[in-house]
Amino acid sequence: MTSVRLAEGVLDTIRGHARETYPDECCGFLLGAVEPGMSSDRRNVGTAERAPNEFAGERRRRFLILPEELRAAEARADARGLVVVGFYHSHPDHPARPSAYDRDHAWPWYVYLVVSITSSEVPAVGVFELDGDRGEFDEVGFQTGAAPTSSLGR
Repeated sequence: MTSVRLAEGVLDTIRGHARETYPDECCGFLLGAVEPGMSSDRRNVGTAERAPNEFAGERRRRFLILPEELRAAEARADARGLVVVGFYHSHPDHPARPSAYDRDHAWPWYVYLVVSITSSEVPAVGVFELDGDRGEFDEVGFQTGAAPTSSLGR
């Protein structure tokens, strides 16, 4: 099973973004490195990079990152020796768990960090990975720690 290490400050950056966009969903990229393991990979997230929420409808319950935004983030990550290891978004006034919409638009391999936010706090954070065979999310353990320095593979 995949594990995730968030560099110091990454979670604060995401929480701040969620507070700024509340009551709408925020979204962005998780940039870092992959540390291959015998039975699982560790995703070392060095930075969170904002993306505009381009969803055309109700942004309180949906987000959309355009393909060209992802390509640009991949290029920026590559220039720094990193990769896009996942995505983050907020759930205003809802739990920090992926929705059916999130599942329908997710890709295997990437990690998905979801923050719950209310008008006064960010009460919960969850990290998930889509199991491509089952089409369901698995919760992934995460911790904070040192920033990655380079990509070790995908």
